Amino acid sequence: MKKKYFFLLFLLSIYSPLKAQVQLSVYSEVSIITAGPGNELYEAFGHSAIRIKDSVLNLDLIYNYGMFDYNQPNFLLNFAKGNMIYSLARYDFKYFLASYKRDKRWLKEQVLNLTQKEKQAYFVFLETNASPKNRNYLYDPYFDNCATKLRDITKNILGSKVHFDDTNFTKDLTFRQLTNNEIHWNAWGTFGLNLIAGIKLDKKATSDEYMFLPDYVFNSFKNATVFIKNQSKELVKKDKTLLDFKEKEPKTLFISPFLIFSFFAIIGFLITYRDIKRDKRTKWFDFILFFTSGLIGSIIIFLWFFSSHSTAPNNFNFLWAFAPNLIIAFLLFKVETSKWFKKYIFLLIIFLIIIPALWMAKIQVFPLVIIPLLILLFVRYLYLYKCLLPFKK
Repeated sequence: MKKKYFFLLFLLSIYSPLKAQVQLSVYSEVSIITAGPGNELYEAFGHSAIRIKDSVLNLDLIYNYGMFDYNQPNFLLNFAKGNMIYSLARYDFKYFLASYKRDKRWLKEQVLNLTQKEKQAYFVFLETNASPKNRNYLYDPYFDNCATKLRDITKNILGSKVHFDDTNFTKDLTFRQLTNNEIHWNAWGTFGLNLIAGIKLDKKATSDEYMFLPDYVFNSFKNATVFIKNQSKELVKKDKTLLDFKEKEPKTLFISPFLIFSFFAIIGFLITYRDIKRDKRTKWFDFILFFTSGLIGSIIIFLWFFSSHSTAPNNFNFLWAFAPNLIIAFLLFKVETSKWFKKYIFLLIIFLIIIPALWMAKIQVFPLVIIPLLILLFVRYLYLYKCLLPFKK
């Protein structure tokens, strides 16, 4: 979950993987590194990586699965379609440490309790993955990211000998709840993440699936056990704080989505009240309302049917952001309307009535910030249906 800087691209190009024949010494260590959240949305969930240190071989390497490159061909298009290519970068740990020190983000290390054979297995696995032909992978923010990689690698190497204890976890949380716990409810990033995600995000996550978040990777490893010589021992041999900065709290801008939507809703209520008094329709306002909701709905439909985002399908936000509104917005400039307009508006009203039922049944939880917008849409649609169809000049 960390941006790929040009400096790290340079490092990635000059640090070639070591030969698999290199044997780690008995003084080597394999560690889980967890970083605190940063200021940007892609840093808000923290970060996870693996460190391998060997003082005898003078090795101190970080294996970072959270790297991506803005300069990839068609990056924005691939991002929109869900084809996000991330990479494993392998470089000196001192550069990794320096970047977090500069950003004032805390950094914690958990040294794993492993046999020499298991340490070597981690090393060989990571070196193989770091080769140019293997380092790229198709990123998924919930099911295949920098945090889940550490869980999967550990299970791959240790097999049934490792047990992750979820006793201290709050049970039965959904992916959406886990996500929203990490970011401010009234931030534009939160609104965007909840807008484009469908009912898959409202599925209850297993304890293993909790580990798409670095905090849960840290706690899972902290409470995990591993069998060594038929004895159950703690997986983390020792832990330490490498950088002790105060955790950055989730923030929101003054120009927040709830403020904007509330302001727009108030304007809409006033316009509707004036229209009732004057017995006329403010056509430019209806155009903005229908065009905007239709445009958002078109994006939702595109992500649902034409992208590979795992959480985009079955997104009931289309009930208020209805894609055909994009076309209807232009038709509303006509003075006279046909009967099917009234049926269309009635359909939109029914859609809005369905939303609270889906919300209360927890089939899909909608962004809190859209509540003022939903009320405005309901009031305006009701007005159009009851009072001004067919519209008066």
